[in-house]
Amino acid sequence: MPISRRVFMTTTIAAGLFPACEARALVGEPFPVFESDAQEVPSKYRRWTVDYKTNEPPGTVVVDTKRRFLFHVQPGGKAVRYGVGVGKDGRSWYGEATIGRKEKWPMWTPTPEHIAEHPDIAKWINGMPGGKNNPMGARALYLYQGDVDTVIRIHGAIKPDMIGKKITAGCISLLNIEIIHLYDRVDIGTRVVILPPNA
Repeated sequence: MPISRRVFMTTTIAAGLFPACEARALVGEPFPVFESDAQEVPSKYRRWTVDYKTNEPPGTVVVDTKRRFLFHVQPGGKAVRYGVGVGKDGRSWYGEATIGRKEKWPMWTPTPEHIAEHPDIAKWINGMPGGKNNPMGARALYLYQGDVDTVIRIHGAIKPDMIGKKITAGCISLLNIEIIHLYDRVDIGTRVVILPPNA
């Protein structure tokens, strides 16, 4: 079975065969986040600045669930486009919300549905601390409608192969390196529009 670039780089660095800078881990993070993870997803799902026609004002986040892209609208008909993982069929949420909370290395608490599907995660019923194996990844943006938490998050993905797929329990997942990039560029109150697949 072929090994990923991340596994290869981590192994060779540990063996002293490559300098640590080759892994391009972000500085200042309590757990490793590798810039090279972006090379493990198809080119179209990597971060790009693209032409984007929309009636949404700059600063808005638009999630195109059909094509598996998140667009951060910029001035001048542009957007920063990120590849995302989206909810499985029947597990997706669509609509308008705002970012009501932001967290670094957030805690994850499985829902009753999660536990019913995967009984072994019941040990985390009171929450899994943030970390490299936490399904929420390096950052989370919590979506609210008014004062009501939608329970939908835009958050990190701990596996690059999640990007571009219908794979989540309803949330929107970006590579850790990409959710950090987006997190640093949006504020509490940012408008988020999640489009249904027929939009």
